[in-house]
Amino acid sequence: MIRYYSTRDPHKNLVRFEEALLKGLAPDGGLYIPNRIPKIEPEAWLEARSIAEVGIAVLGTWLKDEIPATDLEAIVRDALNFPCPLVPLSDDLFVLELFHGPTLSFKDFGARTMARLMQYFLRQRGERRIILVATSGDTGSAVADGFAGQDNIEVVLLYPKGMVSEVQERQLITERPGVRSFAVEGTFDDCQRMVKEAFVDPELAHLPLSSANSINIGRLLPQALYYLWAARQVNSLGERVGAEINFCVPSGNLGNLTAGILAALMGQPVHKFIAAHNDNHFFPDFLQGKAEAYQFHPTIATLSNAMDVGSPSNFERLYTLLGPEKLRAWVWGTTVSNEATLARMKKTHQTCGYMACPHTAVGLEAQARYRAQTADPTPTISLACAHPAKFPEVVFSALGQEPPPEQALQVLYNRPTRVQTIGPTLQALKAFLL
Repeated sequence: MIRYYSTRDPHKNLVRFEEALLKGLAPDGGLYIPNRIPKIEPEAWLEARSIAEVGIAVLGTWLKDEIPATDLEAIVRDALNFPCPLVPLSDDLFVLELFHGPTLSFKDFGARTMARLMQYFLRQRGERRIILVATSGDTGSAVADGFAGQDNIEVVLLYPKGMVSEVQERQLITERPGVRSFAVEGTFDDCQRMVKEAFVDPELAHLPLSSANSINIGRLLPQALYYLWAARQVNSLGERVGAEINFCVPSGNLGNLTAGILAALMGQPVHKFIAAHNDNHFFPDFLQGKAEAYQFHPTIATLSNAMDVGSPSNFERLYTLLGPEKLRAWVWGTTVSNEATLARMKKTHQTCGYMACPHTAVGLEAQARYRAQTADPTPTISLACAHPAKFPEVVFSALGQEPPPEQALQVLYNRPTRVQTIGPTLQALKAFLL
C-alpha cells in the first residue's frame, strides 16, 4: 500500500491518499510525499492510445486500494478529455503542448483530476471543503474552472493585484458557482504565505480547509501523466523505444518539475531535467552551489508572470525526495531574463514558425543554453505551458503581431465578474473566512 507522510515529520506517520488529498498541507505545515514510489511497467504508457488511458493505468496502480477501478476510470476520462500533442521543432527537439484544456494552461490536468477525486471522497464522507488557492496566474483559473459547481466544495482564490496579465485576471474573476476571488495588494509569495498561515491558524481550525496548489499531492500525480504520454509520443516516432529523454520544464513553484521526477521514479528513463526559471533565481542558484537550501529571495516580476515565485514551496518536497546531491546531479538549471525571453520567442517564430507564450519561451531558451554548454544529443521535450493567446501584449512585443483569437477566451468577456481587493495579511483573509 502507498501511504504519505509530511516532509517535516521525522517519525513518518503515514496517511492514506484520501487524507493527504483532502488536507492539502500536513498539520505540521509540511508537504505530503509517498512512502514509496511504485515501479510501473513501461507498457502502461507505451501502449496507451490517449493520456486518459495512461492515467487509468498509472493512477490505478497508485490508488488501487482506495478507489475501485471502474470509478477511477470514470474520473480520469471525464477530467482528461482534451488532447496533449507533441510538436516537433527539429529532429531531436519537441514541445509538448499542455494548453488544450478549458483554461489553456497545463494546470488543467491537475486541477480537473483533483476536483473529481476530491468530490468522490467528499460524497462518500458526507463532508465539504473550502479550497484555498494562491495563484501567480494560471493555477487559479484552472482550479476555478475545474472545481466550479462541484457539490460540497467552495473555492477561495488569492492572486497578486496588478501582477497577472489582463487575460489571466479575467479568467480569475469571471463569476463561477462556488468560487470567490480576492486581489491581494502584494506578491504571489504573500498570497502563498497567507494560505499556509491559514492552514495552521488555531482560529480557523474548525473550518474544512484544503488546497489545490501544487503543494497538494493530488495535483502532482495527474501532472506526472503527461510526461509519460510525451515519452509514448516520442517513442512512436521511430527507433527510440525505451530510450532516455531530456525534459525542459519552465519552473516557478517547482510543482511541474516534481511531477516529472515522480514520472521518472516510476520508470520513465530521463537523462536530465532542465529547470528553466525567469529572473526568480533561487533554484538555479541552489543547483549551481551559489545558494544554500531555503535561501529564498523576494519575488521579481517578469513577463512570464506565472513563474514569478521567490520561495518555491515544492523545493521542500524535492529536497526530501532526492536530497541535495541527487537533485543537483539530475537537474540542470538556468535563469532567463525578459530580454532573452522576447528574443527566444522571436527566434522560434522565425526559424520554426512556432508561436510560444513567454513561459514556453523561457524553457526553449534554457534548453538551447543547456545544449550549447553540454553538447548533450539526448532528444529533448520542452513543456509548452500556456496558450500564447493568454499573453497578447507580450507576443506582440516579441513578434510585432498578436496571436490569433481563441474562442475559449473570447467568451469570458461576455460573462459577469466578481472580485474583492484585500491586504496582504492573514487577518484580511480571516475576516472573510470567519
